[in-house]
Amino acid sequence: MEIYPRYIENALSERLSTFPVIGITGPRQAGKTTLAKSIIKTVQKPVVYLDLELPSDLNRLRNADLNT
Repeated sequence: MEIYPRYIENALSERLSTFPVIGITGPRQAGKTTLAKSIIKTVQKPVVYLDLELPSDLNRLRNADLNT
């Protein structure tokens, strides 16, 4: 499957150099996960990826104070 480059990918990578957290929202099947995983490959620091449709990830976010 071919992945097309997106303008927003560069913009998000630049934002990650300033902001520690970025949320990606949009309609189902729009490529949000593919975009996030593509950006993760380019980041030179530790990354935490959360899928808020997974109860375990949602709980990690709800209990962020407990996960430090």
